[in-house]
Amino acid sequence: MYKILKQEGAAKRAEFQTVHGTVQTPVFMNVGTIAAIKGAVGTEDLEQIGTQIQLSNTYHLHVRPGDEIVHKLGGLHKFMVWDKPILTDSGGFQVFSLAGLRKIKEEGVYFHSHIDGRKIFMGPEESMQIQSNLASTIAMAFDECAPSKADRSYVQNSVDRTARWLARCKAEMQRLNQLDRTINKNQLLFGINQGAVYEDIRIDHAKRIAEMDLDGYAIGGLAVGETHEEMYHIIEETVPYLPKDKPTYLMGVGTPANILEGVERGIDFFDCVYPSRNGRHGHLYTKFGKINLFNAKYELDERPIEEGCQCPACRRYSRAYIRHLLKAKEMLGMRLCVLHNLYFYNHLMEEIRNALDEGRFAAYKKEMLESMAAGEQQ
Repeated sequence: MYKILKQEGAAKRAEFQTVHGTVQTPVFMNVGTIAAIKGAVGTEDLEQIGTQIQLSNTYHLHVRPGDEIVHKLGGLHKFMVWDKPILTDSGGFQVFSLAGLRKIKEEGVYFHSHIDGRKIFMGPEESMQIQSNLASTIAMAFDECAPSKADRSYVQNSVDRTARWLARCKAEMQRLNQLDRTINKNQLLFGINQGAVYEDIRIDHAKRIAEMDLDGYAIGGLAVGETHEEMYHIIEETVPYLPKDKPTYLMGVGTPANILEGVERGIDFFDCVYPSRNGRHGHLYTKFGKINLFNAKYELDERPIEEGCQCPACRRYSRAYIRHLLKAKEMLGMRLCVLHNLYFYNHLMEEIRNALDEGRFAAYKKEMLESMAAGEQQ
């Protein structure tokens, strides 16, 4: 299922076989929270820009349109018209992000819907049932993402509960995968390592979940307020205690530089809203740093966003034109920027894989970091 093809230090070049196809890693997962990439980007676009796998969110799809509706329509793959792998986030992050709307107990979490205020309960079993209805390729275990600066006793209690929840998730998934009504009886389960910035709690939790023989392992609760240095340190300390023969996923991270640093420390899977969110605001990633198309200096700039880029935006349109679309609030401007950023991320991962294949990742990483740090293109 997971096979390491090449290694350079802790960095891994691998492939991960699933019922919906093989994922070449390291890989970036495009974030389609509610079964769509924000910015009017369709399935055919994602295929064109080299997307291997995308991510959707359990809580959001449970609230709207409802996981039972998705199940009746044949599952998320059929619903989205996407035949490659999909990972569903368990709803655990919403335990963190909807702090004002929830109450955590041993049995699970009580939410108020951010849409209509109705009361929702989600525990490990409910999260697995929703994800089974969605029929994603990979289901994430239900956890609590504790704030990175929470006090030690809170984090320890939270991690202990997350470990108990994981055992319940595993048992429920095994039950669901045997039911006749289940669309994807080969659904995979990834566990999530938590522990904020306390390395000893992280390591202890990693050892505990490693014993559960899951399909993959994620590091959660980072990029939520700690420094980049703290994040890299936690990854470095934690990864060695996760199974070597299973994929490792760094949740919600990050910038191109974060990804290069994560790969160097043994991460296979990444996801982040940055490329689509920043794209919608005219902030674009290039090999020479980020550019902001709202800057007046691009008003007469006839060059593409990035010279040599093969994305749909750069192959045809100028910075001046896309800037005009953004200023006029035309949807096309936002769409072209999102397509460029997602292409940049997917192409970055392809270059990382090629560099690992050829044993030159360290040199590639250095070159890319120096190039991106050089600042905005003129």
